[in-house]
Amino acid sequence: MSRIVVTGMGIVCSMGCGTDQVFSALQAGVPCVGTVRHLQTSHTELPVGEVAMSNEEMILMLDLPSDMVITRTPLLGMVAFQQAIKQAGLTDATRTVFVNGTTVGGMEKSEQYYLEFFEGKHTEYIGAHDCGAGTEQIGRLFGHLDSMLTISTACSSATNSIIVGANMIRSGRAKAAIVGGTESLSKFHLNGFNSLMILDGAPCKPFDRDRNGLNLGEGAAYLVIEEEESALERGARPICLLSGYGNACDAFHQTATSPEGEGAYLAMTGALKQAGIAPSDIDYINAHGTGTGNNDQCESVAIKRVFGSDVPCFSSTKAFTGHTTSAAGSVEAVISILSLMNNYIPANLNFSNPIEETGLLPVTKGRNDVRLNHVMSNSFGFGGNDSSCIFSKLKI
Repeated sequence: MSRIVVTGMGIVCSMGCGTDQVFSALQAGVPCVGTVRHLQTSHTELPVGEVAMSNEEMILMLDLPSDMVITRTPLLGMVAFQQAIKQAGLTDATRTVFVNGTTVGGMEKSEQYYLEFFEGKHTEYIGAHDCGAGTEQIGRLFGHLDSMLTISTACSSATNSIIVGANMIRSGRAKAAIVGGTESLSKFHLNGFNSLMILDGAPCKPFDRDRNGLNLGEGAAYLVIEEEESALERGARPICLLSGYGNACDAFHQTATSPEGEGAYLAMTGALKQAGIAPSDIDYINAHGTGTGNNDQCESVAIKRVFGSDVPCFSSTKAFTGHTTSAAGSVEAVISILSLMNNYIPANLNFSNPIEETGLLPVTKGRNDVRLNHVMSNSFGFGGNDSSCIFSKLKI
């Protein structure tokens, strides 16, 4: 198969805007989860990882018409999208596709104006509710793309977008793909997860024995991925390889993962097989690690099934960003690539005691004394839709 390289990255989340700000925040080891500011909710007691910029500030940054009908999810996406194509130096949309992962779409405005819709007010936002409408608004920034697709598989959406884009390149349907996801906070998000009783009222504690749930976040991140030969022909500078990926669905429960972590196990082993490497070759795992009882237990079991007694360094970065749900896979893919290129392992914040059943110990302080060649990034969604990607350094 043709090798697929990453040539561009873009990110915006609670840690900042752009890869430089995000990596600096990782190194500082300071969580970027706090009090809600932009979302109109009465649940201000719940900590969230919110992007600092308002909608108006992003519209100004992007030089969009001030009266444009647009919601927060595509605005976040546009910020990260522009960064990714700029770094990649991608100017020609020929045989280029955009695959976007999102679930909320324009819901944040639908919630705000729902009752007024019945009075004939703000009806322009009805069309902006659909996930595909946001994808189209983002994609139009680049002109006439060959295809624009939307993936909605909950918290694995962005990773599955990376996988779909890579498969389109390998099947000859595209030379390049802009892949990832975007998600804004919404009351539906906050109230829905709260009703499931899996939100922590304090900063989340991934993989800790006394974890009590997740903190929600928002953000967007995209990668530009290309067939290596095509990228080199146009003079692009590859950042790393997308060397392997895997997706599986254990279909155990509507929201919970199977106790054996079957879907996670199959996703990780599938990614390893495609990359042509052994479990012992993985130097770091950016774990899904939400801080919920079910996820962290099942992911720990799956990691032990794959790696046995030789579990590599791993951490969850969700205490930095909050759980950005549909965008999590690409937000953490960018973090994983930054880790790979800088030989740096981010801290798993707020950890004190291991889960008794597995005894796994994440990295609790950022490490720069390592040499990373292969990094695995995990994203596991509701219904056991589980995906893993492996990013590898290019051999000189």
